[in-house]
Amino acid sequence: MSGSTQGIGYAVARALLRAGAAVVVNGRHDGRVRDAVERLAGEVPDAAVSGIVADFADPEQVEGLLGSLGEVDILVNNVGLFERKAFEDITDDEWRRYFDVNVMSGVRLSRHALPGMLARNGGRIIFLSSESGVDVPADMVHYGLSKAGMLALSNGLAKLTRGRAVTVNTVLGGPTYSDGVADVVGRIAQAQGMDVQDLKAAVIAENRTSLLQRFIEPDEIANLVLYLASPLSSATNGAALRADGGVLTTLV
Repeated sequence: MSGSTQGIGYAVARALLRAGAAVVVNGRHDGRVRDAVERLAGEVPDAAVSGIVADFADPEQVEGLLGSLGEVDILVNNVGLFERKAFEDITDDEWRRYFDVNVMSGVRLSRHALPGMLARNGGRIIFLSSESGVDVPADMVHYGLSKAGMLALSNGLAKLTRGRAVTVNTVLGGPTYSDGVADVVGRIAQAQGMDVQDLKAAVIAENRTSLLQRFIEPDEIANLVLYLASPLSSATNGAALRADGGVLTTLV
């Protein structure tokens, strides 16, 4: 699975390992990949876990990753860039980078995995998107657009599985306390002389549509991914399932 050395990706990798899957984790840096593999092996006894280093912003590294992969039964497209930035300050190069990493990563990995799944008549492709792909935030237009593109890609790929025991679905996550968010909150709390827990509560309180009124934990996202990866989800295909904490206010 792409982007799995920390946060949601790491939680999903751990959940799949605990369910008995053999997992290949991915990250941009060799040290982080090795550390993730070691931690997962320590947390899940007898885990079949390995890692491949590749930066999805670099086509050559992506080709190397694809060449190292064998048959894939479950593909989790998780890698993604994320930042708040004013629309007028987003350059063309940044737009291209966001699309290349957040959308084209899923295109390239799915193009590698889907034909084999169809030939074997079995498999799962799961995209980790965001509520921002449905309700695009004004301060992250580039991110929201890329996540909407991921939804469209997932929906289109699902139509290619007609009559086969292969499914393609998307998880819409909400505000999640991933490692990256924790680092940002920690730095802001330190700069403002606040307690981290107080700042967490203040940040989530600003989101008036959140029904949870707290950050989602990465393991809570992983639980839904695990369901979609399992035989229990055999009748769920072409869907966008929410683990958003009630942030989205639409009926469906």
